Amino acid sequence: MTTGLDTNVLCYVLDPAFPEHGPVAGLFRSLSQERTVAVNPTVLHECYHTLIYSQRWVRDEARRRLVALLRHPYVEFYNQTRSVSLLALNLAGKYQLGGRDSVILANFLANHCPVVYTHDAELLKVGELSWRTLSMRLEDPVAVG
Repeated sequence: MTTGLDTNVLCYVLDPAFPEHGPVAGLFRSLSQERTVAVNPTVLHECYHTLIYSQRWVRDEARRRLVALLRHPYVEFYNQTRSVSLLALNLAGKYQLGGRDSVILANFLANHCPVVYTHDAELLKVGELSWRTLSMRLEDPVAVG
């Protein structure tokens, strides 16, 4: 099973300075061929921005860690496509989502991720998304810990 990672969860995993780091610290150690995670361009670039501008990381360190993430054998990378963007517009309207959230979620939904880990309270209120034959749950790995 592949679980999508929202930006906040990826940032928490990478940076121990976040109070939310503890419950997700071992996420990458638990990965295997059967249990993978996925990111996409929006998540990757939002994470980079957060690490540099909010967490004050050195750019080379953020780049190095994110490149290592992309090379990890159990981390999937899903590209953005026109069909993902169209799905995002539909999800934004159906669930009253913001633009970046809808693109992130549409990307994971289109790639058949049954679960997305997020710590975003507004997204967690949605709980589950569906479009045609596709569906996924939004779960908080920090709360489950």
